[in-house]
Amino acid sequence: MFKRLFDIIFSALGIIILSPIFLLLWFTIKLESHGPALFMQTRVGKNNKDFKLIKFRSMYLNSESFGQLTVGMRDPRITNVGYTLRKYKLDELPQLLNVLKGDMSLVGPRPEVRKYVNMYTPEQMKVLEVNPGITDYASIQFINENQLLANAENPDEYYINNIMPKKLEMNLQYIKSNNPFKDISLILKTIFRIIF
Repeated sequence: MFKRLFDIIFSALGIIILSPIFLLLWFTIKLESHGPALFMQTRVGKNNKDFKLIKFRSMYLNSESFGQLTVGMRDPRITNVGYTLRKYKLDELPQLLNVLKGDMSLVGPRPEVRKYVNMYTPEQMKVLEVNPGITDYASIQFINENQLLANAENPDEYYINNIMPKKLEMNLQYIKSNNPFKDISLILKTIFRIIF
């Protein structure tokens, strides 16, 4: 109950305070490339239910048809504005709307696409017992995930066999010991890592 109240208050405050930045990013994206400024992708949320995750669009239209993993920061599908959005995680800001709606939490396991969730073991499925989040320990640990995938011979296999199991292990540990102070600490650590 406290976590939900925390999410509502701080996501609403975030949306209000960041609204000028939202508008600026919206117009910048629209100026550079055709298509909507927002991008919605189906992700898997609490209780194994699909929801629409909201992001600022950082790729050209229909880029997802060429694969769901982003390989390297200079993936040719990424727009010039998109490069900056991704570098500073600004493309994630609209997820505050997901938090306010109740699909997500500020802190929790990052939501995955169905393709990868279908590969989870019964133990790993426990990450779906809580709301997914904008940030988690894995987001901080794998802040350079795109580059790791760019260096891999087979990015999809590398993600499935090396990155995904470690992320899930960290998320399961978080679920077992999460508390409000840990959430605040994770939010601050995420901001620090993005800036520095």
